[in-house]
Amino acid sequence: MRPVSLADLPMPLAAPVAPPTSWPTWPALRDRLLAWPLPLTVLALWTVAAHFEWIAPQVLPAPEAVALTFKDSLLSGELWAHLQVSLLRVLAGFAVGLVGGLSLGVAMGLSPTVKDYVYPSFKVFAQVPVLGWLPLLMLLVGIDEALKVILVSKAALVPIALNTCKGIEGVPTRHIEVARVLKFTRWQLLSRVVFPAALAPIWNGVRYGLTHAWLALVVVELLASSEGLGFMIVYGRQLFQLDVVLAAVAVVGAVGFALDTLLALVEHRLLRWRREAF
Repeated sequence: MRPVSLADLPMPLAAPVAPPTSWPTWPALRDRLLAWPLPLTVLALWTVAAHFEWIAPQVLPAPEAVALTFKDSLLSGELWAHLQVSLLRVLAGFAVGLVGGLSLGVAMGLSPTVKDYVYPSFKVFAQVPVLGWLPLLMLLVGIDEALKVILVSKAALVPIALNTCKGIEGVPTRHIEVARVLKFTRWQLLSRVVFPAALAPIWNGVRYGLTHAWLALVVVELLASSEGLGFMIVYGRQLFQLDVVLAAVAVVGAVGFALDTLLALVEHRLLRWRREAF
């Protein structure tokens, strides 16, 4: 019998070549295109209203005037100075709210006893808006940086704690039963089952917390601050410089969108294992 050589063996089937992913698919491209008509329409209406005095006499600045004000304030460093102050404040308050919200949410989610004692009072605390605490805190801590950090941390703490609690409580019971069959320790149960299963709702709470923190900061700066983007808006209104007001408002929206997009990218990275598993 002739010995078998490599030429006699059947050729393996070629692995299918994945299509290139550098170009977006048509549904993704369509979704991106559908987001443009509304802002372009608003911009067109704004331009028309600003150039016809009988629509908005001497009130609404033109888009090019706002763009020029934005450029001037950016080049002079004024805008960056206010933005830097606001970012440092929101990061400090968000860090405090993140630690407190995660700790409280984990405690309520893991212990029904803790939830029975804490949750009713926490709901009452959560129902009071940020501005409701402002007069009391102004009397207690003044109007310095501590006031901003406390109010921002409160705004971030509530959604983080609620979503963390709900996420832990929503872990499927069968996952916990399998872990107990495998004789997981409590730390293994938490680190390998509970927290990975609850990561998606917890991260949603983190995103909501950062959004609420940013909104609360701007509101607080509108009322009790001498620097920051909120103060820039108030200062422009007092001097009737609506181009400054609209430029600051645009920066507030852009920064908030950028912060949420950043957390969305981190979420996409953290939860990639779930998509690969299914």
